[in-house]
Amino acid sequence: MLKVVLDTNVLVSALLQDQGNEGRVVRLVRTGLLLACASPAMLNEYELVLRRPSFRFQTELVNQYLDSLRSHTLIVIPRNAVKASPDEPDNRFLECAEAAKADFLVTGNKRHFPLQWKNTRIVNARELLLEVIL
Repeated sequence: MLKVVLDTNVLVSALLQDQGNEGRVVRLVRTGLLLACASPAMLNEYELVLRRPSFRFQTELVNQYLDSLRSHTLIVIPRNAVKASPDEPDNRFLECAEAAKADFLVTGNKRHFPLQWKNTRIVNARELLLEVIL
């Protein structure tokens, strides 16, 4: 099974448009076709961002979404601090990818990441879906 690290923007996009590529990626995680990996710091960021008033997501929807995601996620504890991204919070995702030995890091903002980190390819949701389908 492919291991994936999901950037927070993928989750936001999936909630905003369930039928988009990001929504499809999250459904593949929920059905067990992909194994999502996250660190405690990432789970905290997911929750903080999804609960921002500016998104106007209903509290119950966010609760169900996060509960479902947690139940389908491998929690890893990164051992190495990473400073490869110009956007400091994005380094948490690289740290997780390294600790989990993830196959892919999925983001809607590839410019904040290197093309690859260790053995993890950095892709957007569409690119991941093309890999999974082939």
